[in-house]
Amino acid sequence: YHLNGMAVWDLSVTVEDLGSDAPPVTLSVASDLHVGGVILKLVEKTQIKRDWSDHALWWEQKQRWLLRTAWTLEKYGIHADARLVFMPQHKPLKLCLPNGITLKLRACFSNPVFQTVMGICRMLNIRHPEELSLLRPIEQKKKKKDKDSAEEIYDLTEVPLSSVSRPCLYNGMPAHFADSTQMEAIYKMLSVTQPPPAPEVIAKQYRPASVVDKAHIHGRWLDSSRCLMQQGIQENDRVWLRFKFYAFYDIEPKYDVVRLTQLYEQARWAILLEDIDCTEEEMMLFGALQYHISKVSQSEPQMLSSSAAMDDLESALQSLEVKMEGETSTASEMLVRQTEYLLPKRLTLKGYKQYWFKFQDTSISYFKSKEESIGEPIQQINLKGCEVAPDVNVTAQKFLIRLLIPAPEGMNEVYLRCENEQQYAQWMAACRLGSKGKTLADSSFQSEIQSIRSFLAMQKTSSSSHGNVPANDESINTHSLVSPRYHKKYKTKQLTPRILDAYQNVAQLSLTDALMRFLQIWQALPDFGLSYVVVRFKGSRKDEVMGIAPNRLIRIDLGVGDVVKTWRYNNMKQWNVNWDIRQVAIEFEGNVNIAFGCVTADCKIVHEFIGGYIFMSTRSREKSDTLNEELFHKLTGGHEAL
Repeated sequence: YHLNGMAVWDLSVTVEDLGSDAPPVTLSVASDLHVGGVILKLVEKTQIKRDWSDHALWWEQKQRWLLRTAWTLEKYGIHADARLVFMPQHKPLKLCLPNGITLKLRACFSNPVFQTVMGICRMLNIRHPEELSLLRPIEQKKKKKDKDSAEEIYDLTEVPLSSVSRPCLYNGMPAHFADSTQMEAIYKMLSVTQPPPAPEVIAKQYRPASVVDKAHIHGRWLDSSRCLMQQGIQENDRVWLRFKFYAFYDIEPKYDVVRLTQLYEQARWAILLEDIDCTEEEMMLFGALQYHISKVSQSEPQMLSSSAAMDDLESALQSLEVKMEGETSTASEMLVRQTEYLLPKRLTLKGYKQYWFKFQDTSISYFKSKEESIGEPIQQINLKGCEVAPDVNVTAQKFLIRLLIPAPEGMNEVYLRCENEQQYAQWMAACRLGSKGKTLADSSFQSEIQSIRSFLAMQKTSSSSHGNVPANDESINTHSLVSPRYHKKYKTKQLTPRILDAYQNVAQLSLTDALMRFLQIWQALPDFGLSYVVVRFKGSRKDEVMGIAPNRLIRIDLGVGDVVKTWRYNNMKQWNVNWDIRQVAIEFEGNVNIAFGCVTADCKIVHEFIGGYIFMSTRSREKSDTLNEELFHKLTGGHEAL
């Protein structure tokens, strides 16, 4: 029959929520009905009461989502033979992280992978998600006896999608991780480095033996312009999250705890699995840094204090952050002794008097007692522009904060003496922030406390370990710190003195500095940042390898095994892809033209690498808060983008 002159026909839709055995739901529709109307009819007919806001229609034959709900069936070209599925756009995905841990979380299956990765990174608190992407895993050969060792999967599927779209930080971590001790433990696994792997674990992992092997890995990157469903990724499938573009922008250890930890893990595995070549000396230094990092991260107080142990200061701060979001005044009050008056000379302990201190905005005020702290202070010290220095001896339990306060005739010196480490860490952090003109509401307060605690922890370990050489009972398993080639070449005993020798030079580093040092040495390796693809140059019959780096392309002749040509992006005039014959053509200044087809990866992957690196180089300080998604898509999207 007809409805306003339009023929009415039956459209059948499979509703995933009804279960796999349920028959499709049949609806009577006309071609001028819009997709939103179809969904409305569908929801009424199923009679299930639930939140359908995340659901959408997927068109199976055409492998596309019908996300434009205002479009009519006619505009989409949908007829009675269309197989449509009504299902959630966010589905569970197993995500293997650089540190080897597998999470299960709800990821977006309907947006381009670029946006899916942004959502995942928001959930995990990783800034600059444009540097990461997803790839299909390498199938590990399962041995019969490995059946029992079912791997642990950490479940984040309960995290509400709303809290991921605008995560609010609590104690430096996204609030959804503060919900329970289990969640807090998962965040700790993301943000604390893993202990060195057992040598047999390293030996069991897949190791690329040649540059061609490495090239095969890069054929596994997902296309960032298309959604997971379009790339055959199903619910509960496993994918890897990895840093793809080796251009790490603006690493801020205090905001980038997870990002820095995962980047370190990716670099560490690249070195342990000989994904990147380094000299024997460099390997010993990498080993020493891993040893040090693992030691310090075990001895440091953990980043997350449980709610029971929250001190007055922190709880005052938290409630302040929640209530006032940005207004800054808090009375975090503690007893601290202070020198009699602003005397420029050092006084003995007898010279300390006890006062009640109050921290507000960026200044410290002190009073005779807590009761009098309502009235006028004896003195108020504005910390902005002060120099703050530690004067600490952990073994002697001496925790002094030395303040140099600008005064007309030079600097006045004040010593604040704290009772214990806890108090010292918080007041020292507060003074440091105050001296930079920041208040306690500043997001870096917690991480500042953290780095001070780690400094104290290091003092403990270094003073107790007799000149930083581990005692004999603390024999280090050096085969956990170096790649398998050195397991064959040296016994653990032979490696120990060499790694300890390198360790002497890094033993004083804080955790953050050690991680940064590791990454710096990795970034300085000649082969750093190269992603390989096997290609065939136009007119040539042999396979060659193209290495794609953050600033250049290199051509490797497999016969010679050496770089025969380098082209820099800053000399590039344009590049384009002929999608029909799947060939990449690039024009450089000085009439240099190259063209090649890709053997081990789709040319879209190469196109995306080049466009992606050019995008990375356009990021700048002013714009660093907003990610120019449109530009990324223009540079990497290929024909879909045009």
